Amino acid sequence: MMIKIKRAYQPPEEEDGFRILVDRLWPRGVSKDKAKLDLWLKEVAPSDELRKWFGHDPEKWSEFQKRYSAELKDKKSFLSKIKDLEKEKGTVTLIYSAKDEEHNDAVVLRDKLQIEEGKKGSG
Repeated sequence: MMIKIKRAYQPPEEEDGFRILVDRLWPRGVSKDKAKLDLWLKEVAPSDELRKWFGHDPEKWSEFQKRYSAELKDKKSFLSKIKDLEKEKGTVTLIYSAKDEEHNDAVVLRDKLQIEEGKKGSG
């Protein structure tokens, strides 16, 4: 089982498995047909307020991670849904549209899901 991340502008591949868009906004210039998404889970995305505050500024990355992680504590049902899909499908790819591949919400979400999995495994 695996959770991966990928930009919405990269071509879909079979290895992506179940593709979930995790942004609140639809990726600019990407058609629904081209995106080949299985699910749009905008409820798990950062709040509009947090997204606008962050503005993909790498200098705000550490604080963004803390704030988004705090928001995710109230979204446990959506995290569970992703984990259930991973168990069912084998591979889940979190799709995002940010240009910065290291500083975006999908990175935080993937890491959070992997940490949660680690807690279950060690408990």
